[in-house]
Amino acid sequence: MPMDRSLAGRLGIGSLTRQPARARQVAPAARRPKRRRAPARRQANALDWAIGRLAALLAAAARLAGDGWSHVWRRRRLRLVAIVLLLATPLLAGGWLWLRGSSLVAVRDVHVTGAHGSDARAIDAALSSAAHGMTTLQVHPATLRSAVASYPVVRELKISTSFPHGLSIRVVEQPAVAALTVAGTKTAVAANGVVLGPGLASASLPAVAGVSLPAPGQRLHDAALLSAVAVLGAAPAPLATQVTRAYSSTKGLTLVMHSGLLAYFGDATRQHAKWLSLARVIADPSSAGASYVDVRLPERPAAGFRGGVAPPSTSTEAETPSAGSSGGESSKTLDEGLTAAVGGGSSASPQGSSSPSSGEAETQAGAQSPSTSSGEASGTAAAQSGG
Repeated sequence: MPMDRSLAGRLGIGSLTRQPARARQVAPAARRPKRRRAPARRQANALDWAIGRLAALLAAAARLAGDGWSHVWRRRRLRLVAIVLLLATPLLAGGWLWLRGSSLVAVRDVHVTGAHGSDARAIDAALSSAAHGMTTLQVHPATLRSAVASYPVVRELKISTSFPHGLSIRVVEQPAVAALTVAGTKTAVAANGVVLGPGLASASLPAVAGVSLPAPGQRLHDAALLSAVAVLGAAPAPLATQVTRAYSSTKGLTLVMHSGLLAYFGDATRQHAKWLSLARVIADPSSAGASYVDVRLPERPAAGFRGGVAPPSTSTEAETPSAGSSGGESSKTLDEGLTAAVGGGSSASPQGSSSPSSGEAETQAGAQSPSTSSGEASGTAAAQSGG
């Protein structure tokens, strides 16, 4: 006969048949699925924290402002100063805004300098017209640059004011260094590759050949032309006027001088060192009559001679100063400039002559001239060995 459950509970009989608590099987913690916080919840918590911090900072600032104002208000003099400042600040700000645009400081005297060439008057007029709508307290450089945007020769504007009515504008130009020739049409090009237009393409500029003629204001894209104009732009003034043409040959970038001398530059690297090296070789009496000068290695310039032309002997000239270049600089001055350009000690001085290849005569600048062989000079063994 079944026992009453309530009676069994009072007697403790049920505990004898119930499974002990320690014996209960509990799922290992490792097997329990981990609860992951949703990313949105984490973002919400971070946002709440940031809002709370901002509110605390604002409350602290408000307390400090209130304490400061109470401190000022309790003192009569500070209170008067605060009231005056509160009333004067908007008046001063409004007065400044009115003054900077008023006729009291309007631009009336415009002085433009630095513009040259055929467009000088047009550039002056465009800048003066744009400046007369401004004041000395409110100058708009962007408006002035826009006024001369159609003149690619203008590279930069230097603006200064003279209170109350004066405005000075210095035009920084980018001069033409070469004349790009395409199908008989010429246009001037600056050293940075910007096309300046046919109006600046004078006959004295070195010629470079191209396949297309960009519009004024655009830039060249051909790498060889960019190298050529960069080298021409780095030329010293005495030598810049002696170049007639630049082109690419088996020696790389090659310049042709008025005398017919060829200058092998190779590429546009170390432009100043190569120009100074070329100037030194030209100024050296041992290179007189040379057909080419190779300055691809500016530390070891080499002069080559055509067949049947003997390099002049320097045995009697070694003790006398060499003749200066077309610009009047002495060989010593050019040597010092080259040393400073390439670094190191006297890198422009010769480091021994190289044996000329068949059919050419070649001498290192400043070295004793080797004997002449037949044929036309076509290269330089010294530069070939290094580049």
